[in-house]
Amino acid sequence: MAAALIIGASRGIGQELVRQYLADGWRVIATARKAADCEALATLGAEVHQLDVTNVEAVAGLGWKLDDEHLDVAILNAGVYGPRHDGFPVQADFDSVMHTNVLAAMRLLPIIAPLVASTRGKLAVMSSRMGSLSTRESAVGSLYRASKAALNSVLVDTALTFGGQGATCVALHPGWVRTDMGGGSADLSPEDSAAGIRATLAALPASASATFVTYDGKPIGW
Repeated sequence: MAAALIIGASRGIGQELVRQYLADGWRVIATARKAADCEALATLGAEVHQLDVTNVEAVAGLGWKLDDEHLDVAILNAGVYGPRHDGFPVQADFDSVMHTNVLAAMRLLPIIAPLVASTRGKLAVMSSRMGSLSTRESAVGSLYRASKAALNSVLVDTALTFGGQGATCVALHPGWVRTDMGGGSADLSPEDSAAGIRATLAALPASASATFVTYDGKPIGW
């Protein structure tokens, strides 16, 4: 049975990825920060671990729990947008965004990548087109943009380390999705975004180099 790990599955795209993989007969391991969200994921049929990605002890504990797993797909979906205003960032906002979107990836990806490499599977992070340096046309959301650019850098380094061992590393732009982060006027439903992500990962050829693509497989410049 194929196995998927979804980190950050309490709602939105993450929860929908869990639903869809389960519906297709996959074994799904999911994480969420709150106990109530873990219970809801378990009700869906997922194997659930409570995880705050900013807690170093919890991340280390997840590594121990996942020891000897073989993952066909792993998606690091946990992330925050941060302040909706631009300008002088306060320390608390900077720490929240960077710790959740970047530091967590630096800790989690080295744990997860060998489990994906063992199956020659797909290792994905939920990035954003806003993190692209080469296609950027706006400075709105500068802290979020900086965090996603840094996340992409972490993924490229992960590919340099684990790509040759079999892990195909992918930075995903999920589209503008109707979630708590994207808002109610966004273009895509979580169902369509998740379906596109799953199809894109399934169709993506094995590669030792990291790729940056939209949910429906279109390439994005780093």
